Amino acid sequence: MILRLRVRPRATPEGITGVRDGRLLVRVAAAPVDGAANERLVRILSRELATPLATLVLTRGVSSRDKDVLVRAAAARHAEFLTRFGARSS
Repeated sequence: MILRLRVRPRATPEGITGVRDGRLLVRVAAAPVDGAANERLVRILSRELATPLATLVLTRGVSSRDKDVLVRAAAARHAEFLTRFGARSS
């Protein structure tokens, strides 16, 4: 499953705030320097999906606000997560 995301760095509070243009909006407190915001993003997703960090791979948008994250462990829990935020996966 691929999550389509729009990330806002240097933002508090952290977390998923909704959906815009088919992408989950995620706020991260870390600055987009040396991959800190991307690392924090993956940790937030890991917590929200209740899945290990190793199952999440940033596949697109390393230096962009629009990102795609591959979730390698597909489960009913992930579908429930998307439904909760009204988003679609690829």
